[in-house]
Order: sequence, then C-alpha cells, then structure tokens
Amino acid sequence: MYKVKSKTKKVEVMSLDEAMKLAKEMNELVTIEGHGIEIIGLFGVDFVLEGKCPDGSEYTWKKRRK
Repeated sequence: MYKVKSKTKKVEVMSLDEAMKLAKEMNELVTIEGHGIEIIGLFGVDFVLEGKCPDGSEYTWKKRRK
C-alpha cells in the first residue's frame, strides 16, 4: 500500500506505478510513502517548445564544449 499526499488530498493505492500515475495527474507537489520509501516532488514532464519554457520565458541554456 502506498499513500500519495498533497496539501489538499490523501489517497491510498496498491502499487508504486499507480502512485506515480496519480501524482502526475494531481500536478502538484506530493509525497509518496510506502514500503519503507518516501518520494517527494512534482511529477510529470516539462518541455521546451519553439524556444519557450512552459512558463513562457525564453529558453537560453546552451551546452558549452571545451
């Protein structure tokens, strides 16, 4: 049994896979606890589209090679 907790919700699920999927759907900072582990974070993927970050700011990072 895993517990997925946020500021507003507390849900119990049977597997870690279900907990991760639920955390992505909740789209907020969560804590996943169960079977001796604790994972804290905002789950999901952000991406750069046409040079813009998800918040609308410019993506300017470039890898520098020596």
